[in-house]
Amino acid sequence: MLNSLQAIKLLLASALIMILATTDGFAQNDPIIEPIDTLYRVETDDGNIFIGKIIEMDKDKVVLEGETIGTITLHRRFIVKIERILGQEITKGDIWYRNLQSARYFFSPNGYGLKKGESYYQNIWVFYNQFSVGLTDRFSIGFGMIPLFFFDFAPTPIWITPKFSVPIVKDKVNLGVGALMGFVVGESVGFGITFASATFGPRDKNLSVGFGYAYAGGEFLNTPIFNLGGLTRVSKNSYLMMETYIVTSGGQVGGISILGARSMISKSAIDYGLAFPFAPDMGTFIAIPWLGLTVPFQKQL
Repeated sequence: MLNSLQAIKLLLASALIMILATTDGFAQNDPIIEPIDTLYRVETDDGNIFIGKIIEMDKDKVVLEGETIGTITLHRRFIVKIERILGQEITKGDIWYRNLQSARYFFSPNGYGLKKGESYYQNIWVFYNQFSVGLTDRFSIGFGMIPLFFFDFAPTPIWITPKFSVPIVKDKVNLGVGALMGFVVGESVGFGITFASATFGPRDKNLSVGFGYAYAGGEFLNTPIFNLGGLTRVSKNSYLMMETYIVTSGGQVGGISILGARSMISKSAIDYGLAFPFAPDMGTFIAIPWLGLTVPFQKQL
């Protein structure tokens, strides 16, 4: 088991790797021009967005041609972002951007992963903070904390979350395995969970089943935690989601279910819903509000 000093070094090293990987993704200012029928989304510093085919580009300008904009020339010094629009993002003649948070539901990960260079910041109810980045198309890592030191220097949990994602059948079956490994600053006891998840269906409509073993103080729990999650896209900017955790002990079953939705605002996302704990001896129905925010940092082409 890691002592506190070793754990801090590991976490700092992981954070450095994430920062370097993300910097590499953003440093690619010039897109690789695809075939002429490829669509691009070009955003300028005044907030305007233009969609069309790039027919010419050099260090000074980008010439864009689109059905609604005609042919326009944009000066490079005013362009803040150029992104290629994938074919699967065009639905019913409109652009439905890929869900950059499709590798997880409210909290639990699924079998999909981040692509190389993609990253996002996740916040749940202000306290929970995590930054995740795809180092390859099959491996991602996250770094998170609950900054309780803001409150009278209370012990602060810190963790890393490595994850491997393997496509078994493209856009139909994906497997994910990983772990959450953490410790509490100032304490010698570590905590975490190892997990595996199988996801059935594409990124915008899928169901996942999984299980994990939690540990604390160097010892694993005797029984696994089972997980069921799913989402479906119901409109350009909206998803319905569910997530359930089940724990068995002494022949009894308990857990918590979360039901709600995800709304896309540009490419950021707000997750909201209600969490329902359940247990055999619960005499009162309880519904706990859930609120989360995710801000992606998509790799620029």
